[in-house]
Amino acid sequence: MATLVYINSRNGLAKNALEAVTYAKKLGGDVFALTTGNAEESLLASLGEYGASKVMVDRSVDTDDSQQLTRVIAAAAESTGATTVVFSHDITAKAVAPRLSIRLKAGLVAGAIDVPNGDSIKVNVFSGKAFGFVKIASEKKIISLLPNSFQPEAGGAACSVEEFNGNAGDSGIKLLDTKKPEGEIPLPEAELVVSAGRGLKGPENWGMVEDLATSLGAATACSRPVADIGWRPHHEHVGQTGVAIRPNLYIAAGISGAIQHLAGVNGSKVIVVINTDPEAPFFKAADYGVIGDAFEVLPRLNEAVKNFKASN
Repeated sequence: MATLVYINSRNGLAKNALEAVTYAKKLGGDVFALTTGNAEESLLASLGEYGASKVMVDRSVDTDDSQQLTRVIAAAAESTGATTVVFSHDITAKAVAPRLSIRLKAGLVAGAIDVPNGDSIKVNVFSGKAFGFVKIASEKKIISLLPNSFQPEAGGAACSVEEFNGNAGDSGIKLLDTKKPEGEIPLPEAELVVSAGRGLKGPENWGMVEDLATSLGAATACSRPVADIGWRPHHEHVGQTGVAIRPNLYIAAGISGAIQHLAGVNGSKVIVVINTDPEAPFFKAADYGVIGDAFEVLPRLNEAVKNFKASN
């Protein structure tokens, strides 16, 4: 039995890559990691610490062309004899895993949150309001793991790194430019998130959100209306139509808690809601609620965090 894990290492190794390798190791058997891009060999070799037996690198693919990636991953699965392919449940997996499922004639479970129990795999359903168990009847399986649902576990040693040619073929995509946020914690990887909505009244007031995030070492996020009217960049929008997150702590200030927003954040371990309206729907989903003005609560909370860190 062997498992193949696809990892995008173009911008280094993200936490979700380590989660996916750890998850694959829990499945048993050999774990082969496949990556594309130009990451350093020493960095890729460190995947062995999380359970990879070998890392295969196809450097001919330098875009996220789903057709190219499907061909390369299918070739790697055949080369290694892998019967299971694991992805992190990100934008690449959403585009590639269904194509690969057809090519390999493999059953697909998207957004797994636990290792299989027999043939059943646990997933979130109804926008995270309940759990479901999906059974794959096919011999080959494809699983995408929901980020922040499985903690990386190191304990092994560095593994070998080998070049691999998956015959990607020509790409129909031409990469013109890449823009990425600098100095920010990517939302899907963040364990702490401070978010705000229209209750902050304008982009000029976002300093208090950023200050608290800096004190906590957290990422910043926002509701959809805030991104739509241009107060904050769209990559910070969390919710059903934005980024789905599962941090250990989610602080929401001035967000009413519409169902579309809750669908993207209700996987959070702890939710803290700050709102002046005691009838705000978000309070029903909160672990802790503060009925108060964000303009008063956020600065005081930030000060308390600073004082706590200074005395500890």
